[in-house]
Amino acid sequence: MRVLLVVLSIAIQLYGLIDCAQREDSDVRSLPRWGWLIIIVLIPTIGAVAYLVAGRPKRPGNGGKKPKRSIAPDDDPDFLRGL
Repeated sequence: MRVLLVVLSIAIQLYGLIDCAQREDSDVRSLPRWGWLIIIVLIPTIGAVAYLVAGRPKRPGNGGKKPKRSIAPDDDPDFLRGL
């Protein structure tokens, strides 16, 4: 059981660290990306969990950025104006 907890803790730590390092600066919420990286490294599991809860960008279904909808050329007014 202890081994499972240690492995789970390391997995959460690595996931949070890698996820934060790969994000763009504008995608990270609440703190700058470098701030989250320092917190994740200095406060092992709690820092990673805090980043995953408060630092990651919201998913489109949860009120975050909505994906850009593609429009067929015959329905796009900008395209039709250029003809």
